[in-house]
Amino acid sequence: MDLSNPRCEHLASPDIKNFILSILIVFGILLSYTPQHVRILTMKTSFGISPYFVLLGTTSGSSALANVISQQQSLHDMACCKQVNGMGCFAGILGILQVGTQCLCFFIILFLFVLFFPRNTAHLPKSSPTYRTAVTVAVICILHAAFMLITTLAVGYTRPSSLQAWSNFCGILSALLASIQYFPQIYTTLRLRCVGSLSIPMMCIQTPGSLVWAGSLAARLGPKGWSTWGVLIVTACLQGTLLCLGVFFEFLGPNRGHSHEGHDKDTEVVRGGAGEEEVVAEDDQLAVGGDAFVEGSVRSSLYGWILAFGKSGMWSSGLEMQKRKTVLLVPLYFLAAMYQSLLAQLLEHGTVCHLYPTVKRNR
Repeated sequence: MDLSNPRCEHLASPDIKNFILSILIVFGILLSYTPQHVRILTMKTSFGISPYFVLLGTTSGSSALANVISQQQSLHDMACCKQVNGMGCFAGILGILQVGTQCLCFFIILFLFVLFFPRNTAHLPKSSPTYRTAVTVAVICILHAAFMLITTLAVGYTRPSSLQAWSNFCGILSALLASIQYFPQIYTTLRLRCVGSLSIPMMCIQTPGSLVWAGSLAARLGPKGWSTWGVLIVTACLQGTLLCLGVFFEFLGPNRGHSHEGHDKDTEVVRGGAGEEEVVAEDDQLAVGGDAFVEGSVRSSLYGWILAFGKSGMWSSGLEMQKRKTVLLVPLYFLAAMYQSLLAQLLEHGTVCHLYPTVKRNR
């Protein structure tokens, strides 16, 4: 075995513990997404899953794959395949295999999301996404993946010296998308007050698993690969938040179990010559529409506090202090918006999940 390149020495005798852990992570990724795939197939609906969550997750996965492929360390490891044995070569591309597996699993969710998207949403709130939205999301995800692939190949062949810069850009883009990926789903779960077709077992596996995966990639890529493993730490924190909300609504909240129940006790069915029509009980309509008062009161109190804080005399005059005040108030206002939405949704006992009969696809 000729190891003329000193960069290939670490692949000639790879660390067995890290090698086994990396393989287990690949199978863990497949295992973690399986409950979500099975849940959508079993329920025959993607109700409760935000299309923007799928959009951001899929595009983030494509960006992460482009990031890890164009990493200098990954390129060196792939080049070493000519000088090391099969096991060493396989160990060198395990990082790419891990990210590629996650990207593939999310594309499967995208496919199932569109395939089983509810067609008949007449009895759901008007703000609910339509089938056209789901198709648009799928088209954007496919175009984004194609763009990432073509650009990575083009930069690699025409300007190899710029690959690391492109890799960092893809990593930052993936991190930004991953950072906001769970906000649409958190909002959807809060609005519906149930998990719908979202899989809690998937989140139970992925939340701690993402931290383990981040540690494995950090050991492989080092500090220069921060844009790759840093994404996983961000997503683990946000997914943990969504997991807590899902567990609360599914097992602890006042409307627990609505994801699996019908709506016989909450609706009446009027049968006529032309078919059946669902009539939502009056108390359900009040429950669905009761957010306005709660949200309005919480919003006015929080936002009023922020505005009063901004007008207070603690701020010195001058352009520099005005800039500091703006920088501080913008995130405060954003956090207040999230907090008031969370509090309002948790205080309101109504749910729209039970308005969707058995949440199955209606062609």
